[in-house]
This record gives sequence, C-alpha cells and structure tokens, in this order.
Amino acid sequence: MALAKSGGDVANNVIGENSYFSGKFLINGSLRIDGRFEGKYLQADQLYIGPNGKVKTNINAVSVIIEGLVIGNINATNRVLLMPTAKILGDIKTPELIIQNGVILEGRCTIANDLKISAKDLIENEYEKNKLIPEEFLAD
Repeated sequence: MALAKSGGDVANNVIGENSYFSGKFLINGSLRIDGRFEGKYLQADQLYIGPNGKVKTNINAVSVIIEGLVIGNINATNRVLLMPTAKILGDIKTPELIIQNGVILEGRCTIANDLKISAKDLIENEYEKNKLIPEEFLAD
C-alpha cells in the first residue's frame, strides 16, 4: 500500500487525486483524501483532506485537517484545523477549532468536550447559577 505524507504524518489510507470513492467508509488509522469521497458516512482516526480533496458526507474523527472542500457535518473528538483554502458547508462539533485566515465556512460551530447536556443548556445553566438580583428590580 502506498503511503502519503500529510503534515509530517504518514497516512496509511489514501484516496488519490483523480480518484472517486462512494459509500460508507470506516477506517482504523488515518485517511488522506486528495480525490473525491461521497457517501452517507466517513469515520477515521485522523482525516486529512488535501487542497484538491472534495468530500460530501458527515465526518466522525479524532482529528481533522482540511485544505479542500467539505459538504457535511464534522464531529471531531480532539481537533479540527481549517487551512486557508478550506471551504466548509456544514456544522462542526469539536473541543478545539482552529480557523486560519481565508477559510470559507457556513454552518454552526459547537466548541465543547463531549457533554452530557447540550452546550446551550450548559451555558444557560451557568448563567442562572448564583444569580443575584437586587430587591428593587423584583418589586412591581
């Protein structure tokens, strides 16, 4: 199997340029996409989408680095890094999001570790905790 360098790391699975893959893809290890992937689901430990890579699916990974185009939601348990040439249409959920200048992104971002409740509920509950309201504001 051919290996490809991705940011100094070695990707042990590659979808090369001018290649197309469709379907569900579950990888133990890393995946580099320089071609096209379209499907219902993509799961990998480390995912690298090169500058010419085009992906249309929902992604579940530990770490994701994107230089190409993604249409779909991204769920990463460690980090998402969007390089200057990245174009994303979809929601991102990760504890760490790095967006470099030049990125095009449309979607909602949830920056949080794996929570038992939603980030919205956690933030609203934190706001309400120990809330001190002066008596004159409570009187009609």
